[in-house]
Amino acid sequence: MDSSSKEFAGHISQQFNNELSELKNHLLVMGGLVEQQVVDAVQAFVSLDSGFAEEVRGRDVDVDKLEVLIDEECVQVIAKRQPAAKDLRLVVSVAKMVNDLERIGDEAKKIAKIAVAMAEEGESPRGYVEVRHIGEHVAKMVRDALDCFARLDVEPALEIMKEDKVVDDEYKSATRALITFMMEDPRSISRILNVMWVLRALERVGDHAQNIAEHVIYMVKGEDVRHVPLDQVQNVIQKKN
Repeated sequence: MDSSSKEFAGHISQQFNNELSELKNHLLVMGGLVEQQVVDAVQAFVSLDSGFAEEVRGRDVDVDKLEVLIDEECVQVIAKRQPAAKDLRLVVSVAKMVNDLERIGDEAKKIAKIAVAMAEEGESPRGYVEVRHIGEHVAKMVRDALDCFARLDVEPALEIMKEDKVVDDEYKSATRALITFMMEDPRSISRILNVMWVLRALERVGDHAQNIAEHVIYMVKGEDVRHVPLDQVQNVIQKKN
């Protein structure tokens, strides 16, 4: 754990401690749900299992309920406790992470919806290997970002940001290959486009995982690293609080 994260250890008010702990726990529960959504949506798509895909789509209700709950908890903490400094950063960061997690859930739901359509239209001649590979990659990014938050550890956050660049390159490479295939076989255009939409959704999941990592850095270090070059992010992480 980063030494600066020890500042989050506790408060005079035990009730305040409990409220912040509950807030963090609920975020991790929501994160676990959306991470599994991504994994299962990819599996449903690759296997063209429409029943499983519908189940994945249905889980979005649970994610939405947690989003509403956590948003309300953030409002209550700010209204009742009027947190300052590190505590305010924690609450604000959680509120932003919730938004990113909800968007990840939306992308997983989109993939599941496409899986249902593909099960009816017929499988694509290409793209499943790329979907599985990038799907595993971004799911790990989400898991690692949540682990950064759970541990209040900013050290791995930079690696997650670097991984997003790798995912972007993998997405572009896969897209180019699929476009070439469509040009060679116009009959496959409709089905290949579905694969490309899935790849785009997965690329967006990677973006949101990076956002979560950036929010953890802000929460622990107090510096906003959005749109900041990676070498400067490294300097922020290494800086003593």
